[in-house]
Amino acid sequence: MKRFTSVLLLSIALVMIVSPFVLASEGSESSGNTEYYAMAVLGCGIAIGLAAFGTGIGQGIGLSKACEGVARNPEAAGKIQTTLIIGLALIESLAIYALVVVLIVLFMNPFKL
Repeated sequence: MKRFTSVLLLSIALVMIVSPFVLASEGSESSGNTEYYAMAVLGCGIAIGLAAFGTGIGQGIGLSKACEGVARNPEAAGKIQTTLIIGLALIESLAIYALVVVLIVLFMNPFKL
């Protein structure tokens, strides 16, 4: 876990160090437009990654608890399965909402307003 944390922190530091050079422009008229899209892409990538991570954890926990419930009481498997499918659909809808928000942010052009 320590190694993963250190690699993650070093990756974030590298992105922060390199991003000014990547986003640098010559001062043309579209420099604000480029900066907006660069930050939008970075923010959208982080947002959808966190949404997928959260929903994956939630679905894994829900599935493990459902398996434990069926193992303890096999007669209740039908009710547990129905509740599990409804819960998984609701959890997955959160990832879909995050995707919709990400697509709106990516394709919105604030400079034409």
